[in-house]
Amino acid sequence: MPQKEVTIPVPAKGGSNKEEDKKDNKDTEEKNTTTNTTTKDNKKDKKKDKKEETLSPEDEKLKNDLELLVERSRDEKEEIALAALEALKTEIRSSTSSMTSVPKPLKFLRNHYSTLVDIYKNSKEGKAKTSLADILSVLAMANGNDERDTLKYKLLGSGEAIASWGHEYVKHLATEIGVEYDIKKEENQSVEDLLKLVDEIVPFQMTHNAEPEACDLLLEVEQLSKIFQYIDENNYSRVCLYLFKCSYYVPGPDDINILKVCVEIYIKMKQYPDALRVAMKISDPELITEIFKLVENNKSILQQLGFLVARQKIVPDNFNYDSISDIINNSKLSEYFMNLATDLDIREPKLPEEIFQSHLDSTSAIADSARMNLASSFVNAFVNAGFGKDKLMTAEEDTKWWFKNRELGILSTVASTGMVVLWDIDGGLTKIDKFLYSQEKHCSNGALMAIGMLTSGIRSEMDPALSLLAEHINSSNTGTRISAIFGLGLAYAGTQRQDLMSLLSPCLDDDKEKMEFIGIVGLALGLIFIGSCDPELSTLFVQTLIQRGTAASESHARFLHLGLGLLYLGKQDAAELALETLKAIEGKGGEYARLTVEACAYAGTGNVLKVQNMLHFCSDGQENPHHGLAVLSIALIAMGEELGSDMCLRMFDHLLQKGNVHIKRAIPLALGLLSPSNPRIAIMDILSKLSHDNDPEVAQGAILSLGLIGAGTNNARIGGMLRALAVFYGKDVHLFFVRIAQGLLHLGKGTMTINPYHSDRTLMSPVAVGGLLALLHAGLDIKNILSTQSHYLFFSIVCSMYPRMLMTLDEDLKPLPVSVRVGQSVDIVGLAGKPKTITGFQTHTTPVLLGYNERAELATDDYIPLTNILEGIVILKPNPNASVTSPLASKKN
Repeated sequence: MPQKEVTIPVPAKGGSNKEEDKKDNKDTEEKNTTTNTTTKDNKKDKKKDKKEETLSPEDEKLKNDLELLVERSRDEKEEIALAALEALKTEIRSSTSSMTSVPKPLKFLRNHYSTLVDIYKNSKEGKAKTSLADILSVLAMANGNDERDTLKYKLLGSGEAIASWGHEYVKHLATEIGVEYDIKKEENQSVEDLLKLVDEIVPFQMTHNAEPEACDLLLEVEQLSKIFQYIDENNYSRVCLYLFKCSYYVPGPDDINILKVCVEIYIKMKQYPDALRVAMKISDPELITEIFKLVENNKSILQQLGFLVARQKIVPDNFNYDSISDIINNSKLSEYFMNLATDLDIREPKLPEEIFQSHLDSTSAIADSARMNLASSFVNAFVNAGFGKDKLMTAEEDTKWWFKNRELGILSTVASTGMVVLWDIDGGLTKIDKFLYSQEKHCSNGALMAIGMLTSGIRSEMDPALSLLAEHINSSNTGTRISAIFGLGLAYAGTQRQDLMSLLSPCLDDDKEKMEFIGIVGLALGLIFIGSCDPELSTLFVQTLIQRGTAASESHARFLHLGLGLLYLGKQDAAELALETLKAIEGKGGEYARLTVEACAYAGTGNVLKVQNMLHFCSDGQENPHHGLAVLSIALIAMGEELGSDMCLRMFDHLLQKGNVHIKRAIPLALGLLSPSNPRIAIMDILSKLSHDNDPEVAQGAILSLGLIGAGTNNARIGGMLRALAVFYGKDVHLFFVRIAQGLLHLGKGTMTINPYHSDRTLMSPVAVGGLLALLHAGLDIKNILSTQSHYLFFSIVCSMYPRMLMTLDEDLKPLPVSVRVGQSVDIVGLAGKPKTITGFQTHTTPVLLGYNERAELATDDYIPLTNILEGIVILKPNPNASVTSPLASKKN
C-alpha cells in the first residue's frame, strides 16, 4: 500500500548545542507521531472505502433494491406501499447467514431504521401500517436498543406467525417479554397481550429443541403449568432435568411448585421412580403415597419404588405395602451386601493390624495400650462392618478381647460387635447375646448399644431392639440407661414412632440425672423424629432447656440442642416459630440452640442469606466458643450444592487466617461435613496441613476429618498421609484419632459410603445427616467428649453407612449380572439431543462399586432398567426389542 511521504527535518548548520539538539529531536518525534497517526487514519479510511467499494454485484444490487423498496414504502398509494413492504418481508425471510454474522438485508436496512420509524408514525391505519410494524419488529432486533422495540412493534403488527422470522427473533422476543412482564406487574397493568405471545412462542421452542428457553419464559411470566400441553416422550426428560436444577436457584415456595410440576410431568409420562425421587426431595408424604397407589397393580415397578424409599429410610403412609414389606423394611439388605462381598471376594475378616501396617514403621512403640486397644476395637468394627464376622469379637473361639480394655473402653468394644453384624438381625442377635448377660456392667451396656446398632435402618415385625432395650430405660444405673436410649435412637432413626416418644420423653424430666444423660435422650428423640417438626416434642425440648438453666450451656447439653435442630432438618421456614421461642432462653445455651436449629432447618439448601448470617456471627470480634458451631453450620447449609461447597473452601481459607481459636478448631470438622466419602484433593491438602497444627484439638479434628472424607474409599493418598501421621504422633494421644481415621478410610473394606446424598447426588438422606451431625457436634468439644468418656458417639456414624453399590436384579429379585459402564458423571442440563452422561468409563459386570462422582449405564440393550438412575438396587426387565448382536457384544466386554 503506498505510504504517505514523510518529511525529515534537516538540522541547522553549526547546531552542536545539546539543548538545541534535544529540541530538534523533540520536534522530530512530534512530527513523526502526527505523520504516523495521519497515515493510520488514511489506511483505515482506505480500508473502509475499499470495503464499501468491494461489494459484489449481487450485494450491490440487493442494497439498491432494498433502498428502492424503502423509498416505495412511503408511497401515497397504499397498494404500492403494501407491495414494497411485502417484498421487503420476502427479502428478509429468504436471507440466510452464518451463525456469526448479521443477515445482509438486516445489515443494509440498519441505516434506514429511523426512516422506516418515521414512515410508520406518519402512515394511516391499515394493512400497510401493521405490515411495516412487523418489519420494524425484526429490524429492532439488529438495531440493538434498550427500548424493547422488537416487542413493541410485534404487538402493533399484523399478528402473523413468529416462526417465519427464525430462532434468533423468537429468542430476542422472549427476553423482552420477561422484562416487560415485570414492569407491567409492578404497575398493575394487563398482561393479556404478552401471554398471547407466550402461547405462540412456547410451542415453537418446544418443537425446536429449545426446552430450557421455553421453561425460562414460562417461569418469568408465572405460567409454568402451561408446559404440560407440550410435553411428549422426546422432551420430558430434558424439561424435568432443567426444572429440577432450576429449583435450587429459586426462593421458596416457588422451588416446591417447580418440583411439583416435575412430579406431574413424570407421572403423566409414567416414569414413576423418577416421580418418587422428586416427591421425596419435596418430602411430601401424601404425594409419595399417591405415586405408590398409581402402581399398586404393577409388581415390578412397585418393588423398584420400594427399594427407593428403603434407601431414604421412609415408609409410605396409608398404603398397604405387605407385598413388598421385605424391601421397604430393608430386611434383605444384609443378604444383598453379602452377595456384593462374595462377588468382590472380600468376605475374609481383617485384623486392625492389617490396616495399620505398623510393622512397616520405623517406630513400634505403643502409647497407652488400653487406649490403643480401644482404637483397635473401633477400627475392627469399621473395617468388618456388615460382614457378620471378625477375628476379635465374633470369632468362634473366645478371644477375650474386651478384657484388654478398661471401664468405658469395654462398653465401646462390646458395642462394636453391633457394627460387625450390621443389618443381620437373625444372625447378629445370637452373637451379641453372650455379652448381654455378663456380670461386668460395661459389657452388658455395650451389648444394649450393639443391639440398637445392629437394627439401624432395618424395620422388623419382631421389633427386637424395642423389646430388648425398653426394660433398661428406667434402670437404676445411668450408664445402662444411656446405652439403651442411644441404642433406640440408632435403631429407630427416622421412624417417627409415637410409642417411642411416650417411652423416652419422661426421661427429659428426670432431675436426678446429669446433662450427659439428658443430652443423649434429646439426641435419640431428635434422630427418631428427624424432620418431623413435631410441636409437642419441640415444646418439651424448649421447656427442658429453660428448666435446666445454666446447665443448658454444659458441653453435653449440645446434644439436646442438636435433637431440637434435627426435628426441623431441611424444613426451612417451619422452624421460625421454634427460633422465636428460643429467644426467650438467655445465655450461651439459648445461643447454641438458635444456631443449631437455624442451620438444621436450612441444611443442604445452599441458602446464601443464612450463610451470610453465620459469617456475620463469626466476625463479631469476640472470643465466643459458639463461633465453631457457626462454621460447622456454614458447611451444613452449603453441602450438596457444588458451587456453594467451592465457595466454602474460600471462606474457610480466610477464616483460618483471621479467625480465633474456636473457628480454627471447627474448620477441619466443617471440611469433613462438606464432602464425606468424597476425597477431594483441595480439601485433603488443607486437612493434611492442619493435621500438623500446634493446637492439639485442631490437629485431632483434621485427622478425624481425613477419615470422614475418605470413609469407605480406601483412598491411597489419604492412607499414606495417615501412616505418616501414625509415625509422627507415635507416642501421642493423637495416635488414637489416626487409628480411628484409618478404620473409617477402610469402612466395610472399601464398600460403604457415609455421604448423605444419593440418587445421583439429588436426594439427601435426613437420617444420614443426623448421624454425621451427632459425631461432628461431639467433635466440637473433642477433648471432653470423644477423647474421654463419650467415645461411643463414634458409633452414631452407623446411621450414615450404606453400601456404595449398584446391584441388578431380575423381576423375581434374583441377582442378575449384566455389563455396565461406570465413569465420571457429566452435567447434561440444558444440552440438546442425547449427550453422553458419563466420561472416561470402564466396563464392569454387576454388582459393582460406585464412587461419589460416578454414574453407571447399561452396556447392553438386552435389558431395560426400571429406573433411569442406576444406583443401589435396580430391577431389570428383558428388552423385547433387543438387538441380535447384543449378547455377543456383552460377552466381549
